[in-house]
This record gives sequence, structure tokens and C-alpha cells, in this order.
Amino acid sequence: MAGPHHHAYVWLGSGDVLVKPGDAHRRPGHKEFASAQVMPLECADWLLKPAARIEATFEEPKEAAYWYDAQLDHYAGLFVGSYPPKPLYEETVRALSAGEDRVGGWWVSGGRFLSLNLIACSLHRVRPDLACPLG
Repeated sequence: MAGPHHHAYVWLGSGDVLVKPGDAHRRPGHKEFASAQVMPLECADWLLKPAARIEATFEEPKEAAYWYDAQLDHYAGLFVGSYPPKPLYEETVRALSAGEDRVGGWWVSGGRFLSLNLIACSLHRVRPDLACPLG
């Protein structure tokens, strides 16, 4: 994909994996980084994971914002206590239109962590050195 777009990533996993001794497995220089299912320490580093980890790709910010809202609805049953407030759809569209990421992370039932991410690609405004995983 040549033009600006966002890749969607989801990680739902055990908090033990997320915080296992040290966080080296969540950093790109570590031997386990590419194969580790856990989310990376820095959000932009999702772009360094294998392309197979991409849940969806969006060229249109409105479609990406809809996906983000739909994911929060999909995982709503996992939240303990109050359901986290959704970012305003219009605010998500504005942020994505400006080339920003939309990232959320929450501790959910069963000692798990849910990470929802829309990561800007071609070029990432904070990390322009990162290539698009789709080549």
C-alpha cells in the first residue's frame, strides 16, 4: 500500500505474559520479538511484527474508527465493572485523518490485558523510519 493507511492490531492475553520477568520480549532487538504474540512495548513497533498479525487495513479513517468502536463492543463482556468510555467517533476520525495512532489498553477479566491498536503507516509520523509490513 503506497498511500497513508492504518493497520489494526489486537492482543488479548495473560497479564503474566505481558509482564513476565523483564520486557525484553516486547522490544524489537530481542530474539523472541517477531514470534512473541504479546503486544510490543512501543505501539509503532507493531509495524515490525510479521504482516500476518495485521487484523485489518484501512485507507479511510471513518472505516478504521468504525472498526475500533466495533472492537470495543465485541470485547465489552470482558470488562470488569464499568465499560471503558469509547473515544468519540469524530475524535478518532480526526486523529486518524491527521496520521495519528489510536491505541487503547485495558486490564480485563481473568487477569488478561486487551490491546486495541490502529497504527499509522506510510509514513508513521513519529517513527518514519519504519517500513510498512505489507511492503
